[in-house]
Amino acid sequence: MENRLLMALEYIREYRTHFHVAPSYPIFESAFYRNIRWIEDTLIKRPNFALPRRKASLKSDVAYEFVLMDASETLIERPK
Repeated sequence: MENRLLMALEYIREYRTHFHVAPSYPIFESAFYRNIRWIEDTLIKRPNFALPRRKASLKSDVAYEFVLMDASETLIERPK
């Protein structure tokens, strides 16, 4: 059970593919997928992990904060 939780935490945190995470544990990709799927399904059934409904997210009393990032390219001087 503890390995399942560690696998799920690693998968969710890093969001690597099953192909890359499964070798960290001595199991096949298919078994890794089944374990992750079981944990995700279990969490979805819990009301603590439920996402707010669409109507709740559209309420006008919700304060939104925005972060703008400048992703423009800049030249870097490199030695020739």
